[in-house]
Amino acid sequence: MYLESLRSRHWFKLICGASYQHLPAIRHLALVYTLAGADCIDMAPDPATIAAARDGIAAAIALGAKQSPLVMVSFNDGEDPHFRKAFFDPQLCPADCPKPCQKVCPTTAIKFSNDYNGVISNLCYGCGRCLPLCPLQIIHTREQVYTPEEIFDDVLNQKIDAIEIHTQPNRTKEFAAFWQRLSPIIPKLKLVAVSFPDCEDLHNYLLSLLDGMRPQPRSLIWQTDGRPMSGDIGDGATRATLQLGQKVLDFQLPLGFVQLAGGTNASTVAKLRQSNLSVNGVAYGGYARKIVIDFLESQGADIPDRLEEKSCLLWQAVAIAQKLVSQIKNL
Repeated sequence: MYLESLRSRHWFKLICGASYQHLPAIRHLALVYTLAGADCIDMAPDPATIAAARDGIAAAIALGAKQSPLVMVSFNDGEDPHFRKAFFDPQLCPADCPKPCQKVCPTTAIKFSNDYNGVISNLCYGCGRCLPLCPLQIIHTREQVYTPEEIFDDVLNQKIDAIEIHTQPNRTKEFAAFWQRLSPIIPKLKLVAVSFPDCEDLHNYLLSLLDGMRPQPRSLIWQTDGRPMSGDIGDGATRATLQLGQKVLDFQLPLGFVQLAGGTNASTVAKLRQSNLSVNGVAYGGYARKIVIDFLESQGADIPDRLEEKSCLLWQAVAIAQKLVSQIKNL
């Protein structure tokens, strides 16, 4: 089923976030987007996060979802903005600070209240929008470190179907070394995705990554990360990933599908039509999460951890998600 979606260019991937670990939201998103027809759900390689997503998927299947999406977890071969958390000492904040960090945070991870001040770690996914806005520059980031060997058993037990590797330019050796760490499970994975930004001499860089993929994966996706973690800030954010997608397609690489990410939102598929760009699919992160979570939070009433307990609310959320999923499915 997943290969059919890729080959027919109807592939939809939900990105929960490599550092996002708000478990109730992860379960809601997995439940809603499975019912909406997602082909793959990508998340942090954290046991609790994986369990929450799989529980949401199972609930969707019980409610009649047509397919179970691939469960994908993300790793990085070195420092990467997708694998960081913001933090600061709130005692250093002046009393008269206008708190621009709190206003710009897309997940309300930054909180100032009577019961808590600072960053709620599970809500932060490392977008970095708060960093340049702090008047005192006291907001910093710390890397999330995940060990790939810790998920080997989950792959062998078919609890994880796919892996994504985030890499950066000039890290060919680091990528090859990381691939070798994954080599015991590469043949067991249904799919491996490689996410990367644009850079000079990108063609040779991608060929060098491909050369380091030994053993080769059963299926490979090149994920063009045009403008990382920006899909929820405006329609213009999608231009960079469209340009990068076209660039990679023009390379005619000997292996792999091409899938957009980084800046994807409601306007991405419309712009795909306009440009006649033949990518194999689209991954949605911040925008896909926002339209569902914002709707749920706007309802005012307490949202149960098991969203299916409020059937009307669930299906309203599914309808919102389907509007996004159907764009690529009907392309």
